[in-house]
Amino acid sequence: MKILITGGAGFIGSHASEHFLAQGHRVVAIDNFDPYYPEARKRRNIVEALKNPQYRLVQCDYGDRLVVSKLLQEEGFDVVLHLAAQAGVRPSIENPLKYERNNVGNLIAMLEAMREHGPRKIVAASSSSVYGNNTPAPFREDAPCMLPMSPYGASKRASEIFLGTYCGLYGFAATVVRPFTVYGPRQRPDMAIALFTSKVLAQQTLTVFGDGSTARDYTFVSDIVAGLAAAVEKCSEGIQIYNLGNGKPHTLNELLATVEKATGQKAIIQRKPLQPGDVERTMADITRARADLGYTPQVGLEEGVSRTVAWLKEEQKNGREAARA
Repeated sequence: MKILITGGAGFIGSHASEHFLAQGHRVVAIDNFDPYYPEARKRRNIVEALKNPQYRLVQCDYGDRLVVSKLLQEEGFDVVLHLAAQAGVRPSIENPLKYERNNVGNLIAMLEAMREHGPRKIVAASSSSVYGNNTPAPFREDAPCMLPMSPYGASKRASEIFLGTYCGLYGFAATVVRPFTVYGPRQRPDMAIALFTSKVLAQQTLTVFGDGSTARDYTFVSDIVAGLAAAVEKCSEGIQIYNLGNGKPHTLNELLATVEKATGQKAIIQRKPLQPGDVERTMADITRARADLGYTPQVGLEEGVSRTVAWLKEEQKNGREAARA
């Protein structure tokens, strides 16, 4: 296949690119290298992919309709894997218009380019944030999702609705996946496991919001990529929605204990009240993904955190060596 991956230099996008390249597919990655976190980090994500002659990187905004239209005509893609997004729950509360523009407006621009030039097949990453606090656990895909707790979650739900609209109007095939708290090597530095690990290794004070009883369904990146690959393979007419999680939530206190065990160091913790936008608990019902996609998560929290800690230690070592050079 020829696959266009938006957000291709990011955390999940770079892993997905390597997976599809290893399967012999042609991958074109779009990324605008948004300054939400350092560009150098994203550049390191794609070092291996750039060595593959079947990989092409295009630096642009996926909402740039002219550039995307030209790319679609040049490459003749079979499917779009849409992973690009303006990320971050808490920042979205401060600047909701940015999230509406980047996550919804840009998607519509890309769908219009796809409507004109093809393909009309898309697998798109939404978020577990669409469920908010009012959805009973475990979260099922048929929940109404009318009360997301952040503009980020609302922008993702709006994106899902627009994808359904394009299926109804123009015969698109759209598969939406809702990843649950993805972590692993290359994770964004502001995300919990990467942030906690960095602080613990440096013996810096770690700010923890709440009493540690909030729970998340942590999902290792390789399991997410396996789910995405199955969704790409099986994407067919109409819109389908699938949770991609572990189905086994862990409390924040459990996560902290796991990070301490993996690093061999004790966390220095400062507790503060819960922040706006935080949900109390996430838990994926993966029955549908298991049945339709053969999705079966393989990596538990302890193993996944150990792999992430090993990667982060290597990153820090390389950074120190680069600074001395």
